[in-house]
Amino acid sequence: MTSISRQKKSRRAVLRAVAGGAALVALKPLRARAQRSNKGTFVLVHPAWHGAWCWKKVTPLLRAQGHEVHTPTLTGLGERAHLARPEIGLAIHVEDVVSILKYEDLRDVVLVGHSSSGMVITGVAGRAPEHIAHLVYLDAFVPGHGQSLLDLLPPDRRQAFEDFARSEGKGWLVPRFAPLPWDHIVRKLWGVNDAADVQWMLARLVPTPLAHFKEPAQLVNLARETLVRTYIRCLKFPHVGFDRHAAMARGTAGWRYRELPAPHHPAITHPREVAALLLEAV
Repeated sequence: MTSISRQKKSRRAVLRAVAGGAALVALKPLRARAQRSNKGTFVLVHPAWHGAWCWKKVTPLLRAQGHEVHTPTLTGLGERAHLARPEIGLAIHVEDVVSILKYEDLRDVVLVGHSSSGMVITGVAGRAPEHIAHLVYLDAFVPGHGQSLLDLLPPDRRQAFEDFARSEGKGWLVPRFAPLPWDHIVRKLWGVNDAADVQWMLARLVPTPLAHFKEPAQLVNLARETLVRTYIRCLKFPHVGFDRHAAMARGTAGWRYRELPAPHHPAITHPREVAALLLEAV
């Protein structure tokens, strides 16, 4: 082969390589878009007395399906219990979650609130609706504008929160919500009966600032009303308030309603069923 032939062949090889590389570069954005389109983003918000730890059984199930999962711990709770102080309340807990959405640049989020954190996700939806695709209330409170969680409770239970804070929580902490020890609450009321789960929870439950329950929800943006919302009712947890929210969801446009044959802590007792219902929302 002559020197000129070798040079021509070499140039053709280089051109093919460049063309191939250009094709790969062109395909990368398409592949990335395809991957993003198949991936959901979940933000799971824990209730009072808990922390991000309570989602430990659910998060790997969602991530195994290729989804992104964030589990923020609210200020003054869980591993952030050392930050608890009297002024911590619902507004700061809403800000905790809004900050995650903004600083992580999360979009099309499935935002999940369990129990008292129905209050939190409602406030977040009013503050940052452009980040959210779907709200999921997992056996949770659904407040109207200006309502606090205490407003959604019967008068005797409302007073119990105030009394516990005064007698056992320095006036600003709620150490528990029923006149029973935590062991009884976890087993009998919340329906967690596995001994290992019970001990795991008892080692992590902490008092919650009273303002989490007393501060009213501020629904500052009507765009929240356009978000798709799902209410999941845990049928093995008797609760008049949650039954009322479930009835509202069944009869209101823009809401989906699901039932779960589980007690009040399904993320711990029925994690696979919870994950399956959440995946519906992607």
